[in-house]
Amino acid sequence: MAYADQEMNGNRITSLVIVALIHVVIGYALISGLAISAVKQVVQRVTTVDIEEPEPEPEELPPPPPEQEIAPPPPVAPPPPISIAPAPPPIRTQVNIPPPAPPVLRVPPPAPPAPPPPPSLARGAQRDNYNRWASRIVNEGYPQRAIRREIQGSVGVSVVVDANGRVSSCSVTSSSGESVLDEGACQAMERYARYDPALDAAGNPTNGRDSLTIVYRLN
Repeated sequence: MAYADQEMNGNRITSLVIVALIHVVIGYALISGLAISAVKQVVQRVTTVDIEEPEPEPEELPPPPPEQEIAPPPPVAPPPPISIAPAPPPIRTQVNIPPPAPPVLRVPPPAPPAPPPPPSLARGAQRDNYNRWASRIVNEGYPQRAIRREIQGSVGVSVVVDANGRVSSCSVTSSSGESVLDEGACQAMERYARYDPALDAAGNPTNGRDSLTIVYRLN
């Protein structure tokens, strides 16, 4: 059924219902002895009800196009969790920095003085009874060959004295010009010379040296 027919039938039914109600009311009024003027007014109102004409039937609109299926959005991966590092503790800055404490100087006590070294006992070889053995060298040690040839002269010698005070070696430092006198002088020193041996710092006997000149003179 069209929309206009439905609306017209509805209006008709409404009018019929109203008319039926009016008749009921009128009958009731007549029964209850209402005033005739009231009935007339009601009848006049009912008879003057305008019935609206049905509106023209609107043109049927084409059905709407079917809805297009919309593809679901691509899945979006959730963002990785963001780890928020806790805030570092606040740094307390000291405005007035006290000066550092002065270093404690610990001066060690002075070391006790070292004991003085013992006195050195070192000394060189010393001639023992020099006049006696020197006389024997120029008299008993005069080479006989030089006496026969009447050779005279002076011989300088250097000797090494051992720890026993004896001459262990002899060398000529100043020649007389005659080998017989030079050789005789060293032989006489090794034979007749006597010494107090040299001493080291501790006072122990050790090797020493001596130098002297032997003079050979004929009487």
